[in-house]
Amino acid sequence: MAPDLSPLWISLKTSLLATFITFFLGITAAYWMLGYRGKAKSLIEGIFVAPLILPPTVVGFLLLLFFGKNGPVGKLMQPLDFSIVFTWYGAAIAATVVSFPLMYKTALGAFEQIDSNLLRVARTLGAKESTIFWRISLPLALPGILAATTLAFARALGEFGATLMLAGNIPGQTQTIPMAIYFAVEAGAMDEAWFWSIVIMAISLSGIIGVNFWQESREKGRRGHREIRIRKKSTQVNEASVSPKISSTVGLSLDIAKTLPSFHLEVAFNTDEQTLGLLGGSGAGKSMILRCLAGIETPTKGRIVLNGKVLFDSEQRINLPSRDRHIGFLVQNYALFPHMTVAQNIAFALPKGLSKGSIRLQIEEQLLAMQLQGLGDRYPHQLSGGQQQRVALARALASKPQALLLDEPFSALDTHLRSQLEQQMTATLADYQGVALFVTHNMEEAYRVCPNLLVLEHGRAVQYGSKYDIFEHPSTVSVAQITGCKNFSQAQLLRSGLIEALDWGCQLKIMAAMPQNISYVGIRAHHISFTKDPNQENTFPCWLVRTSETPHRMTLFLKLHSAANNPQDYHLQAEVFKEKWVTIKDQPFPWYLRLDPLSLILMES
Repeated sequence: MAPDLSPLWISLKTSLLATFITFFLGITAAYWMLGYRGKAKSLIEGIFVAPLILPPTVVGFLLLLFFGKNGPVGKLMQPLDFSIVFTWYGAAIAATVVSFPLMYKTALGAFEQIDSNLLRVARTLGAKESTIFWRISLPLALPGILAATTLAFARALGEFGATLMLAGNIPGQTQTIPMAIYFAVEAGAMDEAWFWSIVIMAISLSGIIGVNFWQESREKGRRGHREIRIRKKSTQVNEASVSPKISSTVGLSLDIAKTLPSFHLEVAFNTDEQTLGLLGGSGAGKSMILRCLAGIETPTKGRIVLNGKVLFDSEQRINLPSRDRHIGFLVQNYALFPHMTVAQNIAFALPKGLSKGSIRLQIEEQLLAMQLQGLGDRYPHQLSGGQQQRVALARALASKPQALLLDEPFSALDTHLRSQLEQQMTATLADYQGVALFVTHNMEEAYRVCPNLLVLEHGRAVQYGSKYDIFEHPSTVSVAQITGCKNFSQAQLLRSGLIEALDWGCQLKIMAAMPQNISYVGIRAHHISFTKDPNQENTFPCWLVRTSETPHRMTLFLKLHSAANNPQDYHLQAEVFKEKWVTIKDQPFPWYLRLDPLSLILMES
């Protein structure tokens, strides 16, 4: 006698319907909770996952109260002469409720794994939230969502307790495979129990194995692409640059404050089409300025105006979303969309409504300009770090931004590659006709790339001007330190043209313009010279304490007036090329060093 297969069809029918419902509900709930910051977040989260931690019989009992004839839903259905209890619909509802937490939590985890920079950059490229979801978030979360769907299906297929409470065990109507197994064992029909156990294990495991096989095949494809990249050589062309068409009236005015629990930013500046470098140490507020300008962060108060358009004004309650600010943002890790090719990454930033031919032409122009032709079909993981940076820059420029924000674009590159890309970046910025802000903590990089500099310290601007003024005439000790000066002493004015360096124990003639409140004197290490004439002005005897070697230079730690007592007992650091070091290292002490009056830096505290 053939076995009754109704439990199989009922199980498949209920579990597939439950999976279909939880697929949409789980993804929607997960994506909504990802951005929800309300006070009720913990409560909502607890409600969503409660069926996962409560005993199935308790879940079934609550569903029975809810859908029973005296429950709120049951009463609504009485006029329709329709009941959920003891029907396969009830079994499907029970399976949906108990499988929802798995779908929700796994999908939420998949969304949380997406690099937030990808979403932020997509917004700066003008993408709407719906576009970001369908083209960025959902494709990147797809492996996790497939795993969530498989787990939800397996959980729905194996549901027993809640289904028994709500739908009962009616053969041919609500009896699912788990119930068939339970009642077969209870009746002593072990063969039947084994049969249904094997069936349910085969169905559940086949789904899980299928998803794992798909993910492994996907990873093998990625590895294959990497091997192809190693065997191929990229084509090189003559350097070119991109000149996006933007408003002829160019200028940025920014005056904002941003207060955080452990940090306060308060800065104001104006800049035009010349690249402005934001120079400062870690935590100075450089990146926060870019994030506020791009609309990623909201200032506590202030005003931002770009090319005459108000982007933010706390008093007028204006705060344009990132997609409407027309700002290109190149973040430190480049934030290329990993599931899109190079060409697709660039096309994402192009204005909507272009023909396919126009899109193809503009992509080719960008690839040529960035020396990336022939790489349009590759994915980001198939590119070198330098190529990824150029793709990110091409994508940012493809959106025709009115301002270009560069957040330490060379920080992840090795020295040789950094030098090459720095030259190309300088050429690109020279042709760019918009506002450009370049964030760095590297003083030499800032000097080479940026005509003008804004020096930041602890969230405040401490000096703003041309790079020549800031490096030649730093206004404070902190600015001098950021620009590479290593030698400082407290200073006291003796008379016009003469100061005393208190920490160095010497008097110095000066030629520089005197600050109103002189507090310190400094000199750069490479400006210290050595002489055999002890009678020159600002010349003092010195003894070598210790040395530090680099490939091309020697740093000499020197003490004035007498020999040192320990390795930390020194006054000045001098830097000399190794050729000079060879000529002086064997000379007897004391040596004589000269502090040129024209090289002295006079500063306020």
